[in-house]
Amino acid sequence: MIRMSEMVLPGHPDKFCDQVADAVIAETVKIDADAYGQIEVSVWSDQVWLSGGICTRKPLKKTLRDIVVEVGLAVGYGNGNWIDATKYRVHDTVCQLIDEPGKWSQKVNDQAIVVGWAGYDTKTAYLPPEHFLAHTFRQALTNACEDGVLKSEGPDGKLLVVMSEDAGGWKLETLLVTLQQLEETNFVDLTERVYAVVKNAYEELQTTDVRWKRDWAEVNVRINPNGPLTNGGSDGDNGQTGRKLVMDYYGPRVPLGGGALAGKHLTHIDRIGSYAARHAAVQVVATGARECLVRVAYAPNQPVPLEVSWEVEGTGRRQALEYFDFDAIRQRFTAEALGVELARGNHFFDASLAWNRFDGQRLT
Repeated sequence: MIRMSEMVLPGHPDKFCDQVADAVIAETVKIDADAYGQIEVSVWSDQVWLSGGICTRKPLKKTLRDIVVEVGLAVGYGNGNWIDATKYRVHDTVCQLIDEPGKWSQKVNDQAIVVGWAGYDTKTAYLPPEHFLAHTFRQALTNACEDGVLKSEGPDGKLLVVMSEDAGGWKLETLLVTLQQLEETNFVDLTERVYAVVKNAYEELQTTDVRWKRDWAEVNVRINPNGPLTNGGSDGDNGQTGRKLVMDYYGPRVPLGGGALAGKHLTHIDRIGSYAARHAAVQVVATGARECLVRVAYAPNQPVPLEVSWEVEGTGRRQALEYFDFDAIRQRFTAEALGVELARGNHFFDASLAWNRFDGQRLT
């Protein structure tokens, strides 16, 4: 069976928009734990547009432009990069309401169909192996660009993996990487350093999971096949929040629900419901099932779901309907930190997050 997945790095304009949107939400929560917010961000060239609305009991301590610049600099849009975040022209039409936010954030405020999936085991973070592998390469390249052998290169980039899966194990067939570079960087030198980063990441993964069978020398590796990429970020492509949902969720193999994650307050049902569904699926797989897909449908102003649908391969412990009650979910997950790390694509890859962990007793 051929499996495929792909990722973008934090400096990709779509992911930049996700990070800005979540940074705004995180700023609202700092001053009001019950804050409501729904933020959309788009970017092109030196222009950034923000729309949506937030509601807090006190005004934000930062301007939205300050948040845009902070995120851009943290991503790597500065220090000689093609994009300088301090020069962004920010168009802010966000409604910043000073009011009681609980009337929106403390109830199911919209209809939603949320999807949670889990499979395999902790060595793939309960993700499909092709998607876990794509995340692994994404993280390795990001780390190398921020403080490693690729420091100051990027931050825009993307990658694609093609692998085969059968009873004998997993074989990486093809890895494609495209990475932005500084104008003064030698192209051949860049490709050699990228090659070393992904090679090390793959071989380290093989030491922890014997299911990755193929030797690195047999992998078809393609790096920047279009030649040098210098004008990355928003000067090379436009960006929009919510356009990388397949990457944020479980890869192209698993169906999605209807809602984006970044830019919504944590108790928005699209977001917290997706985390709850993921958590429920992980519990099923951790207690014996090979794979679990759960779909949950919510209606406005109703804490209990309209329907919960399970597709389970094997046997594992399913949660009762009450588990998906909005008020119960809100109590479980609202302490989780929001910010750019989640928006980089770590929603279901970061094993430290509560909804990605098994928290019960295994079946005997």
